[in-house]
Amino acid sequence: MVRIGNLFVGGEYPVLIQSMTKYKTSDLNNVIKQIRQLQGVGCEAVRLSIKDNLDALAIKKIKRQVKIPLIADIHFDYRLALTAIDSGADKIRLNPGNIYKKEEVKEVIFALKAARIPLRIGLNSGSVRDLHSKGMPDKLVHSALNYLKIVEGFKFHNIVVSLKASNVLDTVEAYRKLARVVDYPLHLGLTATGSPFAGAIKSSIALGALLLDGIGDTIRVSLTDNPTREVYAAKTILESLGLRNFGHTLISCPTCGRCEVNLVKLVKELEEKLQLQGKRIPANKFKSIALMGCVVNGPGEAKEADIGVAFGKKDGVLFKKGKAIRKIAYGSCVDTLLKEISAKG
Repeated sequence: MVRIGNLFVGGEYPVLIQSMTKYKTSDLNNVIKQIRQLQGVGCEAVRLSIKDNLDALAIKKIKRQVKIPLIADIHFDYRLALTAIDSGADKIRLNPGNIYKKEEVKEVIFALKAARIPLRIGLNSGSVRDLHSKGMPDKLVHSALNYLKIVEGFKFHNIVVSLKASNVLDTVEAYRKLARVVDYPLHLGLTATGSPFAGAIKSSIALGALLLDGIGDTIRVSLTDNPTREVYAAKTILESLGLRNFGHTLISCPTCGRCEVNLVKLVKELEEKLQLQGKRIPANKFKSIALMGCVVNGPGEAKEADIGVAFGKKDGVLFKKGKAIRKIAYGSCVDTLLKEISAKG
C-alpha cells in the first residue's frame, strides 16, 4: 500500500484514476485550469511533465491552487526530480530507460525518503534499455526487476511499478509476469494507443483483462485527446467491471431500420448533460437509465432499468421502476428524464 497525497493505492483500496496535463507545466494558467477540469470529472491524481527547471519549480505554485495529488514525470535529468520533490510533488515517476546511473538514482531515493513520498518506476516499451531479453514483455519485466534491485538496495520500498507497451498483448503479458513475482502496487496503462477511438478500445481490452485477473491498483487511459476523455474512459472501464460506482449508467440500443426517432442525438445530449450535472444529480434513486428506439427490446430494457424511455413512431413511453408511467414527446425526452432523476423524494 502506497500513499499519494491524501489517497492510498494498493491493498483493499479502490482502483485510482489518473490522467496527465497536456500543457507545459510552467504554463500555469492553462495547467491549473486543466487540472481543475480533470478533478471536476472525477480524476483522482494528475501527472505533470517536468521538462526543465521552470516546470519543476511550478509545482509549488500549482499546489497552492488545486486539491489533488500531483505526480512529477521525470526523464533524462535526475536533478529535476530533486527540484520537484522540494517543490512539493506528491510522487515522482522515473523512467529506467533514461535515468539509470546508480548514484543518480541514489540521490533521488534519499530525497524521496526525506519527503516521505513514493516513486513510480515507469517503464515504456519505447525507451526500455534491456538488450538481452527476447520479446518486449520480458524486456519490460527484466528491466523493472533490475531497477527494483537498485532501489531496494537503498532500503526503499515505497514504490509503484508500471510496464506500458503500445501493443495490447505485450502489455497484458508483461503485467501478468511481473504480478507473479512482486507485490508492489501496479499502475496500469497502454501507451501510444493511436486515435482516441482505437485507444479507448485497446485500453479497455488490456486494462479490463488485467483488472479481471485482480491485477492493477491505479490506471491511466492514454488518449490523443482532451484528458477529460481519458477520465471518462477509465470510469467506464471500472464501472463495467463492477470495481467502482461513479453514478448513472446509460443503456441505449444501437438502432436499426426499426428505429423511427433520432436516438443517437438523444443519447449524446443526455450523456453530455449527465456529465456536466453529475455532481448535482446523485444516482441514489435512478442509477440505470435506458433510452431505447424500437418496440422489440425497448419496453423490456426500459422496464429493467430504474428509469427509461421506449420509443415507437414519434412518442415514447416513460418507465419508472418497471412501470409504464405516461407518454412523452421526443423533443422533451432529455429534459423529462433529467427532471425525474433530479426530483427529491
